[in-house]
Amino acid sequence: MIQVPRKAFVLAAGHGTRLRPLTDKTPKCLLPVRGVPMLRIWLERCQHYGVEEILINLHSNAETVREFLTRESFPRVRVHVSDEPMLLGSAGTIHTNRDWVAGERSFWVFYADVLTNVDLSDMVEYHERLGAMATLGVYRAPEPSSCGIVQVDTRGWITRFVEKPKTPVGDLAFSGVLLARDEFLRVLPDRRPADIGFDVLPQLASRMAAYEIKEYLIDIGTMENYRSAQVNWPGLQLHDQQERNA
Repeated sequence: MIQVPRKAFVLAAGHGTRLRPLTDKTPKCLLPVRGVPMLRIWLERCQHYGVEEILINLHSNAETVREFLTRESFPRVRVHVSDEPMLLGSAGTIHTNRDWVAGERSFWVFYADVLTNVDLSDMVEYHERLGAMATLGVYRAPEPSSCGIVQVDTRGWITRFVEKPKTPVGDLAFSGVLLARDEFLRVLPDRRPADIGFDVLPQLASRMAAYEIKEYLIDIGTMENYRSAQVNWPGLQLHDQQERNA
């Protein structure tokens, strides 16, 4: 039986400058989609799939997020907070907190501003079957030049990764959903800040697999995408249906 990893990083420290004025007082991870804060959607998603512990990094409007976590109830998951007075970057956050996942067979990395109802259990099964150091959730991006673009062979292995290429070779992009084995920790750079897309993934070609997400996925990084999500987000329908059938 495939076991979903027990621990997940939820990266939530960004300023959300492209979503101003909405993010002047509200952190991007707490912006609501159809009335539900994105961070709640992620925590419910993790809770449903058996993730037991989550580490959230905070920077912009950190106290607002702390108040949210104190006020809301997520009974089946323990939430840890890592404050970043100076932004460490996505890779820097994981490297700084590497002891938290040391000894785990594998762990998740989720970008909090990504909205998706991907089946995490299916992604774990794929990851274990291929035996990759890391498996990237990928999707067909409408604007490839603003994403991390992968090239994939016929077996599902990533042969090349380029972050925000000026001339994209395709539209298959890193989604902000990543599943990694513990050896991933050993390739993280020591410097701060450090970014997963620019500083880590390009070095791991041939050791990463690509899992194409066919379910709903959108990066809430722009006002256009945020407005689109208010109309098109189907909610956690799979979660809701499974709960009813349980």
